[in-house]
Amino acid sequence: MDFEDELIAQRNPLPDAVGGRLREQLVFLAEVDKLKTVLRRSPLAAADRRENDAEHSWHLALMVAVLAEHSDEVIDVGRTVQLVVVHDLVEIYAGDTPLYDDEGRESQQQREIAAADRLFGLLPDDQERYFRELWDEFEARRSPEARFAKAMDRVQPLLLNWLAGGGTWRTPGVTADTVRERKAVIGEASDPLWTAARSLIDEGERRGWVAPGEERPD
Repeated sequence: MDFEDELIAQRNPLPDAVGGRLREQLVFLAEVDKLKTVLRRSPLAAADRRENDAEHSWHLALMVAVLAEHSDEVIDVGRTVQLVVVHDLVEIYAGDTPLYDDEGRESQQQREIAAADRLFGLLPDDQERYFRELWDEFEARRSPEARFAKAMDRVQPLLLNWLAGGGTWRTPGVTADTVRERKAVIGEASDPLWTAARSLIDEGERRGWVAPGEERPD
């Protein structure tokens, strides 16, 4: 998969005196500044615009710290924060794939794996392995921390859509059943958060913020 060749650090290269491991780390940190430019579909609650990926990642990290007590399994909060901060970095190259974009989801895995190879490859070898393992862990949901991190990634836009009176729930073709199905991973990590999430979806359906599904709330 082709990506733009120029790294941000190439626009104004670091002095030759900054070399070795530190140089690689700073090049990576400069490159991930691009995350601030990747727009998501979710609306902000506090302003009339869409959020970007960096804002989303910050919000997820704070949600982990605040909501960790609701995890069904004991989790390492620090590692879970690392997971949510790292997981969307690949969208610098792969772009955001909205949850309700069925066509985009068909190529999402291929695009994001290629992006992970390129982006984490900028780091020193040991950190490349470490951050790639974090990303793979999140994608596979193979640990309690990854399952809770994934739940946060589903709860955060759900809350924003609720505050916006629908938001991306109003995407053509999306019904309340679609939302329930694609948010169900919340229940793999936290029964109380999934109960709360279903309440928001059900009430949004009652209010007409999302097209009704067959599984109508009482």
